[in-house]
Amino acid sequence: MKLYKLSSSIIVEADGQCYDLSAHDWDQLFNTPDLIAYLTSAIADLKPISATLVDAKAPIQSQELWASGVTYFRSKEGRQEESKEAGGADFYEKVYHADRPELFFKATAGRTSGPNEKVRIRKDSTWDVPEPELTLAINASGKIIGYSIGNDMSSRSIEGENPLYLPQAKTYDGCAALGPCILLTDEPLSKETTISISITRAGEVIFWDTIAISQIKRKFEDLVSYLFRECSFPKGCFLMTGTGIVPPSDITLQSQDKIRITVDAIGILENTVE
Repeated sequence: MKLYKLSSSIIVEADGQCYDLSAHDWDQLFNTPDLIAYLTSAIADLKPISATLVDAKAPIQSQELWASGVTYFRSKEGRQEESKEAGGADFYEKVYHADRPELFFKATAGRTSGPNEKVRIRKDSTWDVPEPELTLAINASGKIIGYSIGNDMSSRSIEGENPLYLPQAKTYDGCAALGPCILLTDEPLSKETTISISITRAGEVIFWDTIAISQIKRKFEDLVSYLFRECSFPKGCFLMTGTGIVPPSDITLQSQDKIRITVDAIGILENTVE
């Protein structure tokens, strides 16, 4: 079952059929207890409709978007490479092995783009990359209700200059993309689930890679537990689970580049760099 947020409606897709739940409020629906059971009951009384899901917006309203860092070995190596001249490489080695994960605030809904919308790179950055991430949808009680696709746009030049510059490297207008939907499930995703990304410039693919979520070092429940320790989320939140795909140093995003992220069972999130 998938939940889509369109400009003027909420759509549930189940068993290949679409149902209109526009009478519902997104934030209330997001935090409905036993959401899958509720939606299953709700659509039983509805007739299927024809919906254009390519018009989906980012599936977020009042939720906050957070992110996790250094959850893959390949991410640890990439962060060490970019920060070695600034003397910050040891920090990433330590956080990779520490009990406490790296968690940081990423974006509000207003700074988050949806499918086929534009994302941005900072004007004061010289090395910018997309980071494709499986993203957890978490309700106000701390329960993982489903999964989405996230693009954690990042300035590697600013973060590499000094780890304390992380908020500037990560949070700015157009710094994230989310979508195309929330895959609602009470079951854990298969460890063989793969995340793939391509960057296309002037019609040519300049970068492509893929990784399985089995490479994530941390348990999702542990990440959520640390996030909720001293923070409350009355409307729920999203948590990006880190990236295991790190483009090489000769790849930096340019205006009009197309970023395409695919996650098994969820779908495709595509954006263009402004």
